[in-house]
Amino acid sequence: MTASYLLSEIASQLGGRVMGDTGVRITQIATLETAQPDQLSFLTNSKYRAQLATTRAGAVILAEADADATELPRIITDNPYAYFAKASAMLNPLPEAKPGVHPSAVIGAGAKIDATASVAATAVIGEGASIGAFSVIGEGCCIGANVAIGSRARLYPRVVIYRGCVIGDNLIAHSGAVIGADGFGIAMDEGRWIKIPQIGRVVIGNDVEVGANTTIDRGALDDTVIEDGVKLDNQIQVAHNVRIGAHTAIAGCVGIAGSTTIGRYCRIGGSAGILGHLHIADHVEIAAFSLIGKSIREAGSYAAIFPFSKTDDWRKNAVHLRHLDDLVKRIKILEQELDSIKLKH
Repeated sequence: MTASYLLSEIASQLGGRVMGDTGVRITQIATLETAQPDQLSFLTNSKYRAQLATTRAGAVILAEADADATELPRIITDNPYAYFAKASAMLNPLPEAKPGVHPSAVIGAGAKIDATASVAATAVIGEGASIGAFSVIGEGCCIGANVAIGSRARLYPRVVIYRGCVIGDNLIAHSGAVIGADGFGIAMDEGRWIKIPQIGRVVIGNDVEVGANTTIDRGALDDTVIEDGVKLDNQIQVAHNVRIGAHTAIAGCVGIAGSTTIGRYCRIGGSAGILGHLHIADHVEIAAFSLIGKSIREAGSYAAIFPFSKTDDWRKNAVHLRHLDDLVKRIKILEQELDSIKLKH
């Protein structure tokens, strides 16, 4: 059954100041363009303000600066985008999982599964593993030996967690995520690669989300650590011994090489690459597709992107870039010659 709330009930639970009819019944969230009279919409970008005049939404979420921009019933809040997220969660609760272990699941010796947890069909729980209260282990998940998972974790189908990893409370791991696979540790010996055993773990804090097909490698010696509140998008590679600070958010297809430390409250754009053994300070923003080859010691916004252009222009500029060092040297020589001429006059 779809959840529905009066506007006053939403504000009572989530806060905010209600203006207009508090008795509007809300069943869903929608954009200003598509919203219907029983739906709640939101304005978080000024370029969509004109749509307030034409929206059919039953009510809207607005910032204080836009409080008088419409006569529609509205909730006024300091952060409309965060309020939208909370309202959407309120109107779209996750389906409840029935506690218990499916008969087709395989449970290893000594595994401890809380009575309130749910283990779905064909899941495998390794020896000595522990699953916390109200956690949900989806179909086909594989939890290795001695893995510890906290309370209220939700693992979607076919998540794999290798042996010995430690997971905090409220983890969300989407399908295909692999936590604790071996890091890429190899050594050359007499013309052949020798595998270096990866004996560390992955340790994940509370309130972390791991996207679909994202991989987090175990440490080579020490642990790979993902701190509280980190949000990882889909198809991210986190190499061995990386440490990601609390409340950092990383978009899809980012690659982080081994032994790099990323600070707290960082934001990293999609397809960025971060080389190994670097240190990224707290509160750093990295633009999409940037390649970070040196440590970043100060908070701020950083980019390393060559803007796109027409192909012919790009090729010409690329040729010039190849010779940039020679050009700099020639300019320095010319500057010296000009200084010499000035001295003579």
